[in-house]
Amino acid sequence: MDLAIHKSNISDSTLIWAVVCSILLHALLAITLPNFKLDLAKEKPIELVIELEQPKEPEPVAAIEPVQPVEPVKPEVIPPKPIKKIQPKELPKPVVDTAEEPTPVAEEPVAVPSEVVPNIISVAPKTDTVPIATVPPPNPEPVIQPVESTPIDDNALGEYGNLLGRAIAKHKSYPRIAQQRGHQGDVLLDLKLDGNGNVLSAKIKEGSGYESLDKQALEMVRKASPFPAPPASLRNRTFNITVPVSFKLA
Repeated sequence: MDLAIHKSNISDSTLIWAVVCSILLHALLAITLPNFKLDLAKEKPIELVIELEQPKEPEPVAAIEPVQPVEPVKPEVIPPKPIKKIQPKELPKPVVDTAEEPTPVAEEPVAVPSEVVPNIISVAPKTDTVPIATVPPPNPEPVIQPVESTPIDDNALGEYGNLLGRAIAKHKSYPRIAQQRGHQGDVLLDLKLDGNGNVLSAKIKEGSGYESLDKQALEMVRKASPFPAPPASLRNRTFNITVPVSFKLA
């Protein structure tokens, strides 16, 4: 009894192992077969079929017919019409009238009347007397006596010159081009003024040697005028005064 049970146990275990081995074998085949088929597919060479076609024969080109040159159209020459000769017409001959000569007429004597001497009355011409106007002698021109001008007070002129110099210096502006080139100098101005301080003329009496500085000095006078009234001794007259303008770089 025990032996039968033992045999049945062995057969059961054997069957189980057989089933397990069968499953493993099928599983192994299921894994390896696809890879084997892929390897076979990879190893199979690829055949390339290249079909070569023979080149077609070129179609024949139609022959180009040469273009015939066009003959230029010759202008139609019209022959000139013959000119008819103009025969001169005969002019009619002038008809000369033969006039009969007049018969002379006998002249009858004409009685000449006796000359009548007219009585000539002599009339003496009247002479019109024209009165002669007497022109009075011209009056003698008045002699203008020269007015003796009072001498200019030098002290008043010097003080007024200093006043003008200060007034001109207020409008001093150094030209830029002179600054860049380092130009310096003194300008003496000759001013002509009236008794009220108005500038009648301004000119350079002695220049600085640089045109830009001389022009700037005259421009300063123009900006500063009119000047204050001069002293009493310089009024009611015109006078010239010299004013110096100095240009120095710091």
